[in-house]
Amino acid sequence: MGDEYGTVKVAAVQAASVFLDREASVEKACRLIREAGRNGARVIGFPEGFIPAHPVWYHHHAATGTLANKLAVELFKNSVEIPGPQTDALGRAARDANAYVVMGVCEKLPNTTGTMFNTQIYFGPDGSIIRKHQKIMPTVGERIVHMGGYGDTFGAFQSEFGPMSGLICGENSNPLAVFSLIAEGTRIHVMSWPNHFPTSGDPLRNRVAIDSQAFAQMSKAFVISACGTVDERMIEMLKPGPEAEKFLRNPDCCGGTLIVDPLSRVIAGPMGAEEGILYAECNLDLGIQMKLRHDFAGHYNRPDIFQVHVNRAAPQLYRVHNDPEALEAPRSDELPAPPRQLTPPIDE
Repeated sequence: MGDEYGTVKVAAVQAASVFLDREASVEKACRLIREAGRNGARVIGFPEGFIPAHPVWYHHHAATGTLANKLAVELFKNSVEIPGPQTDALGRAARDANAYVVMGVCEKLPNTTGTMFNTQIYFGPDGSIIRKHQKIMPTVGERIVHMGGYGDTFGAFQSEFGPMSGLICGENSNPLAVFSLIAEGTRIHVMSWPNHFPTSGDPLRNRVAIDSQAFAQMSKAFVISACGTVDERMIEMLKPGPEAEKFLRNPDCCGGTLIVDPLSRVIAGPMGAEEGILYAECNLDLGIQMKLRHDFAGHYNRPDIFQVHVNRAAPQLYRVHNDPEALEAPRSDELPAPPRQLTPPIDE
């Protein structure tokens, strides 16, 4: 009878964050997860930085200007700790949906002020956090607020459908990152995209289609591309000038969510600028058929010529030695412990 790979229903969520409102964005995300689950989706992808927002203001305002600084502070105040109350709520929604969920968040480390990461969180159908992926290299304006992640959060993860993976925006066209996930056997890949691209380039939807089809061609995986979109709350809070507002209201500037199969065919979408959930049935046998033709991490490559090495060690910035009062030094996959108070508190 042989092995069974089966068919899995997947979903790509296209929606606008409740701009810079963490709790409301989590509530919206949980509602969308449960809706996709009721419709039979077992894998659900969300846009980049969906909770609480992506820092798109740097496309429209000076990076160190008053408004940009104000919005960046709000971004930090509404960012997500992993784990924390927000991830608990998202986990419950994933469990209710019985689905794997890839959620885009702006992440902050506990007990810190200022450092943030552009992160995907991978939830299992039991509601647990399987792992997270921190974007390796922030792109353009993201560099003002986001730190790059390290190799300890990079890579595919196991699921009942085989290896799955995710990358964020520009990472999806990084040849070495793409090849590494191919080498790890990814069968379903989630791309998380922002609300829109810079005003000086091609529309977001053009790049999404190119990268999604290219990744599918190279990996022979199904690709779920989830894009953000623009709403009135975001436009109002961005306070754009006339040209910027015209750009933001152009339906071609945002959206473009789609799903691609291992033959590089678009099997769902692309969406316009509207909010919604895109679905597709993915027959995993199709990946086998295409890999028999081109397996770029197997018989269709030459390891004696081409080799890629991934460093999964995370550097440790701060460590205390021989201090009996210090907490146990965290492992590389743990968040840093708060520093010990060095001076006594002031009596009031």
